[in-house]
Amino acid sequence: MRDRPVLSVSLGAIGANWQALREMAPRAETSAVVKADGYGLGAEQAARRLKALGCETFFVATRDEGRALRPALGGAPRIFVLNGLPPGAATDFVAHGLTPVLNTFDEVREWTGQFPARPAALHLDTGMARAGLSAEELDALLGDPGLLARLNLALVMSHLACADEPEHPKNGEQLARFRGALGRLPPAPASLAGSGGILLGADYHFDLTRPGIALYGGNPQAQGANPMRAAATLTAEVLGVRTLQPGETAGYGATFAAESPRRLAVCNIGYADGLLRALSNRGVAFIDGIACPYAGRVSMDLLTLDVTGVPAPRVGRGTAVEIIGPHMTVERMAALAGTANYEVLTGLGGRFARAYPDGPAGRTG
Repeated sequence: MRDRPVLSVSLGAIGANWQALREMAPRAETSAVVKADGYGLGAEQAARRLKALGCETFFVATRDEGRALRPALGGAPRIFVLNGLPPGAATDFVAHGLTPVLNTFDEVREWTGQFPARPAALHLDTGMARAGLSAEELDALLGDPGLLARLNLALVMSHLACADEPEHPKNGEQLARFRGALGRLPPAPASLAGSGGILLGADYHFDLTRPGIALYGGNPQAQGANPMRAAATLTAEVLGVRTLQPGETAGYGATFAAESPRRLAVCNIGYADGLLRALSNRGVAFIDGIACPYAGRVSMDLLTLDVTGVPAPRVGRGTAVEIIGPHMTVERMAALAGTANYEVLTGLGGRFARAYPDGPAGRTG
């Protein structure tokens, strides 16, 4: 019996997903977004596997993520930092071989003022109103020929707001704006498509695609069958079983009340592990393929399941419980919690025992 739940990650599935995404955009380079610790599944492990398959470009969110990843990749692959250039950080970027994604006019001035020969990515806001140079900032950049001449463009990129909805008109609007901006800038490799954008077709692929959630088995589209292979299984264990009589309650707030005799199993997982509290009285786990509803609130360290439907001899101390897996996909869990598959994966906590059964020597951490 383990003290901790086990998050088992298939690096083979991550690699297969990257290869499938590369085949969907054969004329573009396929990079890998490994931010948020590889969407919760292990940035270092995923990046090593993808580098071995030929991936040459990686994206992280922050400078710290980039610095942590660099030793695992060595000096050759490019590491772009999506959240841009913090004030005064340019020297540190160069020291660790990181390439900033410049999101504001001020970042462009700071980077080119210190390292005009060093490559950088330029992020353009084409309608998401989040990161990237606004139309006014792009005009200011284009109106300063000296500044533009000092900018060594490794990549010009933008980000789609509604790529998970193929029919959304905003996709076409952003594509047109991106093309228009590219026509005003010096020639440089271009990137628009993340996971969902790849599935929108060749018009969105440009020179480089940036898959993220799809690498880790998440469905890149809001509706329809998932074309990607699941990469993660999360298994907890039963700590004990008890019986409730009609009228008795379980958990904080007494939100679960037995209407008939029920058997409840207490499991070694809770919201401190990243199990969403919003799943209280809504989630479902599985024992031997049999659905076991969450009974009461998800607490910090424990989860209670209604296991009345499982034959009594098959549930006891140490019984394995599928929290995420073949019967409970991240999409199904997200729907039950009223959130997105991104939050389910990236919220997985650090207390799990992590296993990589198809990694080097089946490593477990």
